Amino acid sequence: MPTPIRIGVILNGVTGRMGANQHLERSILAIRAQGGARAADGRRIVPDPILVGRNPEKLKALAARSGVEKWTTDLDAVLGDAAYPVYFDALSTPLRPAHVRRAIAAGKHVYCEKPTALATDEAYDLYRLAKAAGVKHGVVQDKLWLPGVVKLRRLIEEGFFGRILAVRGEFGYWVFTGKDPDQPPQRPSWNYREEDGGSIILDMFCHWRYVLDNLFGGVRSVTCLGATHIPRRWDERGQPYDATADDAAYAFFELEGGVVAQMNSSWCTRVRRDDLLVIQVDGTAGSAVAGLRGCLTQRLADTPRPVWNPDVEQPINFFDGWTPLAPDETFDNAFKVQWELFLRHVAADEPFPWDLLEGAKGVQLAEAAMESWRKRRWVDVAELKV
Repeated sequence: MPTPIRIGVILNGVTGRMGANQHLERSILAIRAQGGARAADGRRIVPDPILVGRNPEKLKALAARSGVEKWTTDLDAVLGDAAYPVYFDALSTPLRPAHVRRAIAAGKHVYCEKPTALATDEAYDLYRLAKAAGVKHGVVQDKLWLPGVVKLRRLIEEGFFGRILAVRGEFGYWVFTGKDPDQPPQRPSWNYREEDGGSIILDMFCHWRYVLDNLFGGVRSVTCLGATHIPRRWDERGQPYDATADDAAYAFFELEGGVVAQMNSSWCTRVRRDDLLVIQVDGTAGSAVAGLRGCLTQRLADTPRPVWNPDVEQPINFFDGWTPLAPDETFDNAFKVQWELFLRHVAADEPFPWDLLEGAKGVQLAEAAMESWRKRRWVDVAELKV
């Protein structure tokens, strides 16, 4: 058996909920527990993490809880250590560009959360710097590996839909304001402060860009209406604050090939649908409805023939007639799957197309949506050059 490849990974900003849960525990530690990520040539690539942050107490606690022995508050020292060729960034968005630049300047391969920056120019500049430095780079685009989205991709590749006509997505749930201590908010308070990088448009439209681009066709234009539905919230200390960022957005997208997409994103909605994210795809030969894990299909031959008559009870149960697609199939954690691909990219030079340019495209769509909201019109999305 080939000797495993050890690869040092700097994990910066993983004391937060997302970094600790999805990236450290469910990705890096899970990859280590299985003996590494298996490359195409059979070699095992084993990440060797070091935790980096500003708060030693939080780092010490996370290290004890996770079993990771190495941690430091000295980022410069570990950036100068050749034993750690990979830098991962899970800091808040306003802090990310400066730290990614430092990692690129130090010759590190860079993998980071999205959004990669607050503005398209800055996000694109990170891509340009990484390309000029010759380092490998990637951006988290986890929803491509959600089981429901994977099933949608398979249906598209099999030609199930015929010609795709439209895509409609509903995302979100009710995030409690924090006013009632018995109902703490499920998201951090900075999400609702524009000055701290908060914005559901900036957050979610980066996701919608890569989902739409990769499955249904490149985004060519957008019209969007944002809103701050709840202007007053309470932070982690129970103190009230003004919500300055948008907490909901309602958008249409024109895609290549004439496909029309609609995505509603809201932290101010109560869920009465199959999942927190539901995407319906309608085509000439059939339709599908995908959630985070499941996917239901309805072929043209199984489509009911309703007749409009509001004077009688609807005789058709429209939830019938849908077939679950591969309900018993098991899938790995989406973040972990992409981590394995990036480690294989770095250590075995396997392809990894989800780079900093793709991250810049996400920021670009968010900016275009905000411009559309501000100017109350459609905004074209120009092609970002490689």
